[in-house]
Amino acid sequence: MDKELIIILTGAAPIAELRGAIPLALSFGIPPLKAFMLSIAGNLLIIIPVLCLLNPISEKLRHFKLWSRFFDWVFEKTKKKSNLIQKYEALGLCLFVAIPLPMTGAWSGCIAASLFKIRFRYAFLAISMGVILAGIIVLAVCLTGIETFKIFVK
Repeated sequence: MDKELIIILTGAAPIAELRGAIPLALSFGIPPLKAFMLSIAGNLLIIIPVLCLLNPISEKLRHFKLWSRFFDWVFEKTKKKSNLIQKYEALGLCLFVAIPLPMTGAWSGCIAASLFKIRFRYAFLAISMGVILAGIIVLAVCLTGIETFKIFVK
């Protein structure tokens, strides 16, 4: 599998998302702008399917005890971190996704949009903007860390 595809798939993966994809791309020696673009592309790739399919799939799977527990756990975790979304709706959703911390990426943003019934077009735009902002933050932190490391290694 080529490195670009690995970066896109890592960007699309829950938990890792672009927070894992950007540092991985840089470790592969991919130039920063390309690392950013591939990671963003992977993370954006999941938004429409998750927004459209989360509710119908979770409703079907909730008939099974294990899946019901899983969705309850995921939804509860997301709800605990979503005061921002409750207060500011789409703008809050954008900021929630933009904060590059665990459980605040595009996947959690889609779950939060579903939980708080944010209309698709607003949710899609807010999550997409949040992903781009998170990508800028993660890339800046990675590049700063790399430059700082170079200073100490000299």
